[in-house]
Amino acid sequence: MTQVKQEVRQFYDEIGWKLVGEDVYQNARYEDLRPVSRAYIHNCHLRVARHLQPSGRFLLDAGSGPVQYPEYLEYSREYQYRLCVDISFTALVEARRRLNAKGLYVVADIANLPFKPDVFEGLVSLHTIHHLPENEHLDAFQELYRVLAPNCSAVVVNGWSSSQLMKTFEPLVRFAYTLRHLLYRLRGYEAVDDLDETNDERPKKKLRRANGGGPKGTFTNKHDAQWVRAEVGALMPVRILVWRSVTVRFMRALIHPWLGGRLWLRLLYSLEERYPEYFGEKGKYALIVIRKV
Repeated sequence: MTQVKQEVRQFYDEIGWKLVGEDVYQNARYEDLRPVSRAYIHNCHLRVARHLQPSGRFLLDAGSGPVQYPEYLEYSREYQYRLCVDISFTALVEARRRLNAKGLYVVADIANLPFKPDVFEGLVSLHTIHHLPENEHLDAFQELYRVLAPNCSAVVVNGWSSSQLMKTFEPLVRFAYTLRHLLYRLRGYEAVDDLDETNDERPKKKLRRANGGGPKGTFTNKHDAQWVRAEVGALMPVRILVWRSVTVRFMRALIHPWLGGRLWLRLLYSLEERYPEYFGEKGKYALIVIRKV
């Protein structure tokens, strides 16, 4: 195992998949779980199921983590078994707690899967490939395609290295954070990092640096849509659609109940639904559909 993978496994064993609340993992700090964003996040999660065969014997969850969110359970509801693969032992212990007898659990590397070809009627890989060394990303796609059964689909969700849509809004996001931090200080609060907030929108008096005092994340290396079309598309049929076009940073800066946040997210979701290819390529998170014929 490479040093990068060892570091990723150590991070998730010791930090990322540790419970910090009731069914809430430390890794949830990278998601926006506020009530104002809940419906949008929920609907984005459910997009994955549209592209999977609705039922079958085995669904492979490649880089399953603990099957973190309730919506993830929907992908395998009509399958006999959900086979969870992860390099983190802690992740699989937590996944078993959620899936019980419906789950099968294997410690393995998704760039070198220990399975025969053509065995999984459904396959998902969520926010995982970017944790691999860059020279293994294509290997991972090839492995997913190899084990996928004919006439079935796999869904890979990953973030892009850069998002044109988020670049457009970055000045407004920066202004919102600057204004918020200034207001916090005027009210006697210490500004907190945009990835270190809780679900409670009220600031809390705490001694923490403005750039965050919690654990930092682990290794990631992301590509863009052009790379997927050129490299992955040369080996297998792929479609690039939208999973979610905006970042947590964007939502925490600009989406608030008093600004009509739920309405803006409903509008955004409807636009994503109407133009899934555009938002898949220009937004931040793509839903990559692989079809094996």
